[in-house]
Amino acid sequence: MASLKTKLAQKLTVERSVPVPNRFLKLCVLVTAGCLTTMTGTVIAPIFPEMMQQLRLEPAWAATLAVSIHEIAIALFTPLMGLLADRVGKLRVMLPGLVCYALFGVAGSMMPNLSALLIDRALLGIASASIAAASIGLLGNLYHGNERTRILGYATSAMTTASITTLFLGGWVGTMHWQFSFYLYALSLPVLVLVTLFLQEEQSGNRPLVSAEQGRQLKAALTNPDIIRLYLTIALSATIMYTVIVYAPIYLKQTLDATPALRGIVLGLRAIGVVLASALIASRFARRWGTYRAIALGFLLMAVTLATIPLLGQLHLIIIMAVGFGVGFGIVVPNTYDGLSHLASPTIQATVLAAGTGVSALGKFLCPLLFSPVREWMGLEQVFYVAAAIALLVAAALGLFPREAETR
Repeated sequence: MASLKTKLAQKLTVERSVPVPNRFLKLCVLVTAGCLTTMTGTVIAPIFPEMMQQLRLEPAWAATLAVSIHEIAIALFTPLMGLLADRVGKLRVMLPGLVCYALFGVAGSMMPNLSALLIDRALLGIASASIAAASIGLLGNLYHGNERTRILGYATSAMTTASITTLFLGGWVGTMHWQFSFYLYALSLPVLVLVTLFLQEEQSGNRPLVSAEQGRQLKAALTNPDIIRLYLTIALSATIMYTVIVYAPIYLKQTLDATPALRGIVLGLRAIGVVLASALIASRFARRWGTYRAIALGFLLMAVTLATIPLLGQLHLIIIMAVGFGVGFGIVVPNTYDGLSHLASPTIQATVLAAGTGVSALGKFLCPLLFSPVREWMGLEQVFYVAAAIALLVAAALGLFPREAETR
């Protein structure tokens, strides 16, 4: 009883320390900053074919690496930036990150060759990692317990919606000139002003970043076969999803001579499918069939829609398949992270989920490494078939051999 009273008193103290309107304003600023991390790759996806042509990038390898190189930087540097933010202060990491995000983002339009472009995109990924790590840390200071979990869900939906908007913007601006899409990275400068005006760093005493008990729990979690299985699922879903981001614009350009704006619309409709599925049906499927079988259903839908893309020559049918693919991906992602949250103890849940984000970035980076040889040796259409086959295998493995996440 005493422990319960202590926890209740701590919660009331936290809630009183940050007035609700002020806390909501800070939340809006943090989510806006987080949206920058989702647009790092989506801004230039619609103008990918033009960029490939103008810079004379070798289509099988160089061009796809130019689009995805930032993901490996995000995967590697997000944990490091998180540790740095805890040591020197989150705002001291975020503010330079916002400046560098605009600088390196816009500079991508001026890179004269592939080597310079790859270096610039990697630096942009590091800047994005600093924004992501600091945003998550500041958000964790504002909300606690179940409320934090709920707010993180809202933030994820907002950032997915932002990715839709930036796909449309990138395509629309790129219609005028492909280099103009890079100028959208300068949106981090208004965010810099908002962060400076409305966010303050809370002082905290010196304490170890991870306690001994948390270290033991984290080691046990990261060696848990069920968690490893879900991390592999996250990586494969990200790799398969990125085949659409990278290769669908090229396919639309070659088969339908689609403009950057139209390619952005198709990719944006895929993201709408993600939002609708995540919000409306993902949890219902999990309650009815179980987490793993719901994930398997999502992979099955992704496989079917991917396999039909090369068979369709009409735009409206391709749009329907794009939305269907997004629905499948929208079923997979929330249920996978829900499975992770149930397997992780509350004290390390945020760390386990954050590691999932790094695994997802790594999966996106691996996409061109896996599928560029397929495109080079077998053709562009075979990329979609191979991705569909992988999705089908994952669906079969999860559907036939489910292992439900344990509830805490």
